Amino acid sequence: MPPRHRSGGRRMRTILMAATGIPTLLFTAALVVVAGFWLLVVAGVAEPGCFDRDVDLGAWGMGGVPVAVALSLLTVGAWLIGVGAVVLLETFGPGGVPGGLLRLVVPVGALLVAWRLTGLSVRPLRQGAREHSDAADESRATGAGCALGLSDRPHARPVAETRTAVAGRRLDSPTASHSPRTP
Repeated sequence: MPPRHRSGGRRMRTILMAATGIPTLLFTAALVVVAGFWLLVVAGVAEPGCFDRDVDLGAWGMGGVPVAVALSLLTVGAWLIGVGAVVLLETFGPGGVPGGLLRLVVPVGALLVAWRLTGLSVRPLRQGAREHSDAADESRATGAGCALGLSDRPHARPVAETRTAVAGRRLDSPTASHSPRTP
């Protein structure tokens, strides 16, 4: 049983070295940032859609879902592929200069493969995200403006007009004030 324990420790050390060594250290740092972001979302400090106005991932094949979700999937995928490739190179790859050159190619290849896999994995999520955003738009009304109109008549009530956007449609409705008339 002790030899098995030693080989397990060696495997774990190889994975740890792959995750914290050059070149996958970049993906590990990005993974820490992603985990921190999602902890802030769980704590209620940030929202998953907070980057959606800043970045459009449609041209990159990852649109239709919140940017944070797409980039989180990309980061996790690139990290897993990068660490897995480095572990495979350490175990079965050539040593010396050829092995070092292959290790430098790993992050680029991992990012390209993860990008393609992320594009494929967000496709089923698009419909759910679209249905969720439509339901949120219909249940939420945001005030776009209010105007108060006064009449030239001395005893007329003031009239307030509100403009509200609901689910992308603009609604205009004049509303009479509920203040009592004075003679």
